[in-house]
Amino acid sequence: MSVQERKERERAGRERLILATARELAEQQGWDAVTTRRLAERIEYSQPVLYSHFRGKREIIGAVALEGAAEMAVALRAAASAADGPRARVAALARVYLEFAERNPAVYEAMFQLDGGLAFAQEETPEPLKDAFAALLENLGAVAGDGVHPALFTEVFWAALHGLATLTRAGRLPPGDAERRVELLVDRLAVI
Repeated sequence: MSVQERKERERAGRERLILATARELAEQQGWDAVTTRRLAERIEYSQPVLYSHFRGKREIIGAVALEGAAEMAVALRAAASAADGPRARVAALARVYLEFAERNPAVYEAMFQLDGGLAFAQEETPEPLKDAFAALLENLGAVAGDGVHPALFTEVFWAALHGLATLTRAGRLPPGDAERRVELLVDRLAVI
């Protein structure tokens, strides 16, 4: 292994450590607790080293959001491929989406609520975000209904899921009805 390859591997390792530590801290104490000073202390590197990877918290949030989007896309595709039939696929997508948001609240917040400097629904949207949307579109397009643009239907379905995830996390919805909400969403929106 060349010196350059070793340095690149070490740099990538530091970057993974920074992001893992940011995620851990955010999940434990919220994003307000994630500061470059705290991260530097936790990973035992100086702040200048941290800044050599990320210009600040906003970029860290964006990188966490991209990791989360990639993880969500994998989970959505796995759920869809394990389901039998269109209705089961749509219900599985909804459940997995909501479970992801519940299990990873800080990551979900980075993806959809905080400013990570990422463009959505534009040409310059990063690939992991496009792929997460595609993981929904691949299965929802077929149940959009006649005359309904598949991407538009997917946006509305996604917005409904996001609303459920956000309101549930905020304690604005009564507990215990999550499965009934998924069933209602699937039955009323999808044409199956």
